[in-house]
Parts: sequence; structure tokens; C-alpha cells
Amino acid sequence: MVSGPKLLTLVRRAIRLRHYSRHTEEAYVGWVRRFVRFAGLRHPSQLGGAEVQQFLSSLAEAGVSATTQNQAASALRFLYEDVLGRQFARPAGIVHAKEPGRVPVVLTREEVRAVLGRMRGTARLVALLLYGSGLRVLEALTLREGHRFRTGGDRGAAEEGCAGPRHHAARSRAPGAGGASGARRAPIPG
Repeated sequence: MVSGPKLLTLVRRAIRLRHYSRHTEEAYVGWVRRFVRFAGLRHPSQLGGAEVQQFLSSLAEAGVSATTQNQAASALRFLYEDVLGRQFARPAGIVHAKEPGRVPVVLTREEVRAVLGRMRGTARLVALLLYGSGLRVLEALTLREGHRFRTGGDRGAAEEGCAGPRHHAARSRAPGAGGASGARRAPIPG
């Protein structure tokens, strides 16, 4: 057997080379580890579509959500195509996880105003960022002064800057800036 870097080290290198997030790295490495254990500690290069099909089906039978099963499939696709350099075709015959029958809860504008009106400090700032910009929670929590991010999706995307929490805190403490007195308030988007 050829000696070299361990499989999970190769997976991490390939992910970092592509600048995937740390969370994606941890998730993909976890799925590769589970797959190898499921296959009796055999190297994935010795495995084929049958083992992938059995693994993904076992997830559905264990009751995972469809998004979890899809994430595992994406991790295995990444492993085979980007790490091992092999073609990956999602095998037929996979037992698919059931999509939840839940309807998402959507608040009215008045309900959003009421919730945001009760919030204070950093939590309010983060909530306003989430509501007004479409940022994800982790994106909003990791913003730093000077960060640039894209807004507008596919249509008319523009790069925006972020002043950061220190700028916001300084403004909220400045006389007449609307801090404790509430003299100036930013309108709620929408």
C-alpha cells in the first residue's frame, strides 16, 4: 500500500484549497469518517456505488432529514471527485429521506416591528442586519470592520462595506445620535 497523507488530511487540504468554510470542512470530514466506518474501515477507493447507496439509504432509514442526507451525498461526491479523482454518479435505488410537511412561520411587518422594538444593543443590531440584508446568522455574527460583502443576489449585485460594531457603538453613544434618547431611529426595511 502506498504511504502518504491520511484520507481525512487529503479531504481537509482539498476543502481549504477551494476556500470552503470551516463549518463545511467539519461537516464533510464528519461524513467521510462516518462513511468509512459504515464500510468497515475500508478505504473509499476500494468502495463503489453499492456502498454509497447502502450508506445514504441507511441515513434515511435512521430518520435523518432530506437536507442531512443531501449534505452526506455532497460530501461523498466531493470525496470521490475532488479528493480521489474518480467520477461520482449518485447511485440509483437510494431510499430518500422524507421532506418535512411543516409550513414555515412568517411574521407580519407589525410583528417584526414589535419584536425588533423590544430588542436592544448588539442583539438588535444583528437582528436588523439579518432582517434588512438577508445575511445568515453566522455571517452577521462574524462581520468585522472593513468586511466587504455582496448584496442584490444575481440581479445588480453590488459590493458593500461594513462599518462594524465599533462604528455603531460610537454612533449610538454620540450626543443626539439617537442612543438612549431615541431621537434618531433607522427605519425598518420593507
